[in-house]
Amino acid sequence: MKAHDGMYIDGAWRPAAQGDTIEVVNPADEQVIGHVPAGTAADVDTAVRAARAAFPGWAATPPAERAARLAALRDVLAALRDEIAETVTAELGAPLAFSQAVHAGVPVLVAGSYAELAATYAFEEKVGNSTVYQEPVGVVGAITPWNYPLHQIVAKVAPALAAGCTVVLKPAEDTPLTAQLFAEAVAEAGVPAGVFNLVTGLGPVAGQALAEHPDVDLVSFTGSTAVGRRIGATAGAAVKRVALELGGKSANVILPSADLAKAVNVGVANVMSNSGQTCSAWTRMLVPADRYEEAVELAAAAAAKYGDRIGPVVNAKQRDRVRGYIEKGVAEGARLVAGGPESPREQGYFVSPTVFADVTETMTIAQEEIFGPVLSILRYEDEEDALRIANGTVYGLAGAVWAGEESEAVAFARRLDTGQVDINGGRFNPLAPFGGYKQSGVGRELGTHGLSEYLQTKSLQF
Repeated sequence: MKAHDGMYIDGAWRPAAQGDTIEVVNPADEQVIGHVPAGTAADVDTAVRAARAAFPGWAATPPAERAARLAALRDVLAALRDEIAETVTAELGAPLAFSQAVHAGVPVLVAGSYAELAATYAFEEKVGNSTVYQEPVGVVGAITPWNYPLHQIVAKVAPALAAGCTVVLKPAEDTPLTAQLFAEAVAEAGVPAGVFNLVTGLGPVAGQALAEHPDVDLVSFTGSTAVGRRIGATAGAAVKRVALELGGKSANVILPSADLAKAVNVGVANVMSNSGQTCSAWTRMLVPADRYEEAVELAAAAAAKYGDRIGPVVNAKQRDRVRGYIEKGVAEGARLVAGGPESPREQGYFVSPTVFADVTETMTIAQEEIFGPVLSILRYEDEEDALRIANGTVYGLAGAVWAGEESEAVAFARRLDTGQVDINGGRFNPLAPFGGYKQSGVGRELGTHGLSEYLQTKSLQF
């Protein structure tokens, strides 16, 4: 794990326009593990120019060849799995086993899925007396978050390359070393110069410059709803396309017929995974009133097992933010049954796995995204009450429904205002579209729906 002191632009590592750098800190021990360039608008402009110059050639490359480059990228990422996992653990703080399985493992699946799609997707079809073509949008500005640093990169870059687009990536400043490893993998996979470019830097500087650049045709952003609004407004003024994957406050609805113990235990595990730093986490557990205290006891016991099994949150600011929400939950009258605001360790940005009972739907912890290992348990009187509570936030990203019969869970899930719902603990599917309703975003990632975000439609009539 060695930090590059330049930007990956036009197929080579190049010096930044200025000499400012960003410290990369290990959140588990607060030690500086590297420095990367703090890119400026000038660096972004250089990268966008390279992407623009490379676009005609890459767009004209046959889909089979684009598929071959993506297959090679998949194989390189698979070979780098241990180094990727170690890098993510060092700069994000995730336990190594989780980094190996999820942070390093899932991107290999996603890259492979787009290698297959690039080879099989119908970029051309006959519709009556017309031929309809799916063509690449152009230059993509990809702005990715720190919580799943490689997965979020691959979920944007792989479909963009499959579509024939070229890319400028601005990764999160907390986890840039993983992005640099990805750039090395792109080079080793034989992706032509200029097709993929990397600029490290701060969001308000490099990220804003990328979103505003007139030669960027589409901005794909994952992050907070507040920043997503600003990017959407900027893009709207230029009539520029956006794909926005934003915040969530997902409900885990346990219907009366469900296996309560299984639903609660899986629900707690979902919230504690990645130290709670998952936008789709089921942070609101909805339980029938007559089984409420039983669920609270189960959740408290489950959370206690995660005390030394989860890593820190990403930085001091995030740690203090999460603690502030825990303190607000107590102040607003929620009952603390596990964890609390006190730090469980003297060093590192750790937050105790926390569970609140007696949470009402109007409390701050039931409405706002905390992005930490904090679960709120709410009671409901009947299914209509559960539906009202579940749909009662500005978000609609994900969720879960548990019931004795799958058909019962499906019927309830179809009424949820959310983009993705797991039924009785359904498994992750890298081909299923991921994205939200309401203020959780615009557009979809993964599978054919993710590919379509990077395509535009042209029809010829004969």
